[in-house]
Amino acid sequence: MELYLLLCAVVLLLCIFSNKISDKIGVPSLLIFMFLGMVFGSEGIFKIEFSDFQAAENICTAALIFIMFYGGYSTNWERAKPAAGRAAVLSTLGVAMTAALVGAFCHFILKLSLPESFLIGSVVSCTDAASVFSIFRSKNLNLEGNLAPLLEIESGSNDPFSYMLTVIALTVMKGGELDFIWKMVFLQLAVGAGVGAAVGIAGPKIIRKFKFCTDGFDAVFVLAAALISYALAGIMGGNGFLSVYLTGILMGNAKTKNKANVVRFFDNVTILAQIATFFLIGLLSYPSQMVSSLPATLVIILFLTLAARPVMVFILTGRYLKFREKIFVSFAGLRGASSIVFAIFASAGGVYMQSNVFHIGFGLALISVAVQGTFLPWAARRLDLIDEENDVRKTFNDYQEESAMTLMQLHISPGHRWENQKLKDVTLPEGSLAMVIRREDDIIIPKGDTVMMAGDDIAVNVPSFEAANEISLKEITIEEDHPWRDKKIKELDLKEHILVAMIRRKDQDIIPNGETKIYKDDILVIYDE
Repeated sequence: MELYLLLCAVVLLLCIFSNKISDKIGVPSLLIFMFLGMVFGSEGIFKIEFSDFQAAENICTAALIFIMFYGGYSTNWERAKPAAGRAAVLSTLGVAMTAALVGAFCHFILKLSLPESFLIGSVVSCTDAASVFSIFRSKNLNLEGNLAPLLEIESGSNDPFSYMLTVIALTVMKGGELDFIWKMVFLQLAVGAGVGAAVGIAGPKIIRKFKFCTDGFDAVFVLAAALISYALAGIMGGNGFLSVYLTGILMGNAKTKNKANVVRFFDNVTILAQIATFFLIGLLSYPSQMVSSLPATLVIILFLTLAARPVMVFILTGRYLKFREKIFVSFAGLRGASSIVFAIFASAGGVYMQSNVFHIGFGLALISVAVQGTFLPWAARRLDLIDEENDVRKTFNDYQEESAMTLMQLHISPGHRWENQKLKDVTLPEGSLAMVIRREDDIIIPKGDTVMMAGDDIAVNVPSFEAANEISLKEITIEEDHPWRDKKIKELDLKEHILVAMIRRKDQDIIPNGETKIYKDDILVIYDE
């Protein structure tokens, strides 16, 4: 037991250090994780024997649940919404078209049976969210227009449909009847979407109403919601991956307290899931078998990259994209962990296959991440698609402005306690800095000995507020027909745990008491336990 724990620690440390190296040489870190798995594998240096596809399927499924959930949870829907419709077409019809084209190629050119050809097409039909997200964020790839949201939503949402096609192919190879397959497709989509929506809507409501007594339990609750979404959909015959992705989108874009901590938690969980998946895939592989499958792998990836993907993109995007944007979207169809995991499902499915589907999927993902992933930033620059004003990080829910600071204006009125005081003698909030002082028509850059005078306006840079678990603040604007209009605070029927903490009236901030009257256009800051 201790030896296995030590091995896990060593692998994690190697992944951390190799990530630094990959960043310097410009190679995606996910490729390094796979390579480390191969080094530890049965034909590597450490020769660890591992060929249990069933165990690998279970581990990779668990990892893919978190990767897909966080893919939805971290997507900023407001930023992504303009591209969502077209991305949905690519992740549904696009997956089916890609699977059909690759399947036809495998059948007529590689002379494989029709069901096995369709299985290979299904396995490689999805682009990989982990690879796309990793490259976009690590390389800070600021693309013009809605290209980044389009690719992020497509790669995040097409896994469920690729998985469904893989299941259909395996069912056909096991002798499943056509009527049963259509019923299975309906159940996969309807139940998956229904359960995902139900959990995604209910989860935030519970978080808002339930008071967690310990820091971090809200993140654990979200983790449980992701597992419930996948498991419940699977038990009912639905598509668990579709369910968990939809739950992630709904929960990630709902207004809940302490979301920053949840994002940080899932960021770390997803990193571990990616490391585990790519390392395990490398561990499971046999380089000698990959070499023997290399000719088939090369012709499939060439057809997929140069023919199937571009044909699908050009047909389904129509006039939505410019010609150079279509070229980039075609090139950005990275294959990665998802294709290999579905290949593991196929290998563990108990059906006879003429080809080595796992090593075809593995080799294809390896080449795709290595070549396309490495040259993706270069392709964006060559096609003149970089827009530095369009920050790619803003398409993710965990984006925060680099400075996490807020400018606040202080007016020194006659009699103010800071009047005639030196700046160094007054107490500013921790981490704050007085930036400038406007004195009549003069702008003063203050120093510690600067004396503040009546009539001064001081611009102070203060740390942004981040709510703790026990603090929940919200704003209410008093409209014409609001029931609180023209009432005093003491006349409001407020629950004991609710407090009007501040009123903003035009340019004035008021700390209210029971006698304070509320007027139209007031903005009330409400504290709610």
